[in-house]
Amino acid sequence: MDRKTPLIVITGPTGSGKTGLALELAGTYPIEVISADSMQIYRYMDIATAKPDEQERSLLPHHLIDVVDPDEEFNAGIFATLAREKISQVYAAKKIPIVVGGTGLYIKALIFGLIPAPAGSERLRAYLRSLAASRGSRHLWDVLARLDPPSAGKITPNDSARIIRYLEIVFLTGERPSMLQDGHGFALPLFDTRIACIMPQRQELYQAIDNRVYRMLDLGLVDETEQLIRRGYSPSLRSMQTLAYKHVLSYLSHETGLDEAVSLIQRDTRRYAKRQITWIRAHHAPQTCYDPAAARPVIARWLDDILASC
Repeated sequence: MDRKTPLIVITGPTGSGKTGLALELAGTYPIEVISADSMQIYRYMDIATAKPDEQERSLLPHHLIDVVDPDEEFNAGIFATLAREKISQVYAAKKIPIVVGGTGLYIKALIFGLIPAPAGSERLRAYLRSLAASRGSRHLWDVLARLDPPSAGKITPNDSARIIRYLEIVFLTGERPSMLQDGHGFALPLFDTRIACIMPQRQELYQAIDNRVYRMLDLGLVDETEQLIRRGYSPSLRSMQTLAYKHVLSYLSHETGLDEAVSLIQRDTRRYAKRQITWIRAHHAPQTCYDPAAARPVIARWLDDILASC
């Protein structure tokens, strides 16, 4: 592969219909999906992560789903490495890979590579997490704002994961993350990339999210969470503290009622979708954003172009 290798990306907020669109295209085109979803990489976490089911995967192969256990490490760098390998394999099999998912950092790492930064220090990270727990993430953001104002300006005081990572880089290397990013540039993509950001109307998106949470409950979300606990996965794991699982765990420990847990899952998922939209608008040009109905013919033209060049 080189910078001339074509790569189609379908991204957008959770609940925007990315997987459904890919399934529609699979009826006409020889495509396979490279999943760019930071939760679907975990085994045993199916319902809460809205993974495509067995029937959908039989119609359209999905790669980078069920890659690691819920207590294993996974990050954007690992994703980018595995995704590039899968893209090569799919092309070698005379199929067309399409990256589908809403984890913006994974997609950015795949297309542009990552800045040269040190591996994380678990000891330092644990200390920073304890500070965030005791004094709030705003305190850590204030520290970052003094040490590296440009990096702090790109994130909110509530984004504790990125605040901690930026502070790790500062403390481990003495370098500002913003300087490393400027040096990297993110200017030259590693592929001939065509991106479609699926952006439904906000009210439609929120309704789709609320309905999806009800479907998750019907499919057995509570039982799935109980099974994860029975498998020995701690409720304190990062993978268990995301969106749906966190509130189901509160329900199972009798801290909330089921109706309240469902309402909180819906609320947090809507907030997550809003953050994804903010990321998309910050990292992708407006002309890459499409109404769901308008996206299909555009992507179909891209696929026709790729097939014509093979």
